[in-house]
Amino acid sequence: MDGDEQKETRDEFRELVNMTPAGLETWLDSDESRDAGHHKDGGESVGHASGRRIVGILRKKKADLTDDDYEHMRKVVGYVHRHLAQRPSGDVEDTRWRYSLMNWGHDPLGHHG
Repeated sequence: MDGDEQKETRDEFRELVNMTPAGLETWLDSDESRDAGHHKDGGESVGHASGRRIVGILRKKKADLTDDDYEHMRKVVGYVHRHLAQRPSGDVEDTRWRYSLMNWGHDPLGHHG
């Protein structure tokens, strides 16, 4: 991934990840967060694990981001775009749809600043 691609990835990631590291960590500690998403073998869900990675990425300096980090950022951007396209009708405040997105660092209602 060259410098331009990295910048594009960072920009998209920052645009879509609208939760702060602290806000995301608090969310990840909640039961709603742990229950949302797909669980493999009764362990942690993919989204929950992703959320923990996102917190780490958000706390890093740009110069410290690795290829793996960029790869994960691209994955987050793709997931959030796909998931936003599936928005259910009506109030989404207490939906698994919103909780899944929040595990990926995006609150569609923007409550977590």
